[in-house]
Amino acid sequence: MKKIVKFGGSSLANAEQFQKVGEIIRSDESRRYVVPSAPGKRFDGDTKVTDLLYKCYNTAVEGEDFIPILQEIKGRYYEIIRGLNLDLSLEDEFAQIEADFKAQAGTDYAASRGEFLNGKVMAAYLGYEFVDAADVIRFDKNGNLDAEKTDRLLSKKLAKCEHAVIPGFYGAGEDGKVKTFSRGGSDVTGSLVAKAIKADLYENWTDVSGFLVTDPRYMGATVLHEDAIFPVRKEGIPINIKNTNRPEDKGTFIVESTCKKPKFTITGIAGKKGFCSINIEKSMMNSEVGFGRKVLQVFEDQGISFEHVPSGIDTMTVYVHQDEFEEKEQQVIAGIHRAVQPDFVEMESDLALIAVVGRGMKSTRGTAGRIFSALAHANVNVKMIDQGSSELNIIIGVENRDFETAVKAIYDIFVITQI
Repeated sequence: MKKIVKFGGSSLANAEQFQKVGEIIRSDESRRYVVPSAPGKRFDGDTKVTDLLYKCYNTAVEGEDFIPILQEIKGRYYEIIRGLNLDLSLEDEFAQIEADFKAQAGTDYAASRGEFLNGKVMAAYLGYEFVDAADVIRFDKNGNLDAEKTDRLLSKKLAKCEHAVIPGFYGAGEDGKVKTFSRGGSDVTGSLVAKAIKADLYENWTDVSGFLVTDPRYMGATVLHEDAIFPVRKEGIPINIKNTNRPEDKGTFIVESTCKKPKFTITGIAGKKGFCSINIEKSMMNSEVGFGRKVLQVFEDQGISFEHVPSGIDTMTVYVHQDEFEEKEQQVIAGIHRAVQPDFVEMESDLALIAVVGRGMKSTRGTAGRIFSALAHANVNVKMIDQGSSELNIIIGVENRDFETAVKAIYDIFVITQI
């Protein structure tokens, strides 16, 4: 059996956390491939190493003295090394980083050094081979992951490694220049490695015991990077979200399908604030071939991605991120008028979208009615509702000011009271 294990920054913030991780890995001989993140916060008010690296590099680019910040970063790693009683020197690596910062090697390079250095420490601590992600993860000329080439390189390299540490978060372009994923991208690295080695299980270790029904901060789950799902999904590899500080907890399994019945009607509630809606009305638009494409082309031409597009017979509404839209709103409105000659266009700002998801919704009558009832009792005005044909999710639009109230109300009726 082969397992790929990925550990987040909070799991590797100091020597004590490293020791927990070491015990977890050594307790199961199938945990043969490890993907570490950069050290996270050791305590409230602390700074993540990645953020220190950004600060250090920006200071260097501005022509100011960045060495004190680099020394602070070095101190973080040597604190871990001493705590683990390792005979390991990172002097050559830090000398190279200093030279590269002076040469302005790029923001992506700077950010990636947190994982690179932690990978060195982890490999030394476990006695595993270190595999630089820049050698095996490839991005194309447009900065997008080259999944096929990455899979070939990873498969070839790891076929020769019984045990390996592959730092998360970064890879390289065809020119060898380091390129990073978006924040949280170590999850994606773990998924790519799992696919390449045809793993039996991808364990993603973090500081919570799986996915919660709703994030306590009400701003959507950040447990797993969304792009981490796709590589393993194609291979049918399950993901197990586990807690480094409570390794005995079962955590959450993410699988393609299961016969197990869910405990609750809903599985999760997540959402975000900061949207605006553009409502387009035109009589008989449903009979006009290409209407939707023409509208969305206007947004694409302005470099604006859409979040959600509910529609009716005579209406089509496009939800977009408000901060992306505000500067280009007039160009978009003019473009819509030119493209489809609408009868009326109306905009509304300061909106939030909430997604209620769950397999139990498909077989339970009255789910939407219970949501509306809960929101009505909480005095929340619903601006939009849309249910997919799969019946596995319902999207609700509310005003920003009602966001937290709405999430709490939905959580209460489905989880707390379960009426």
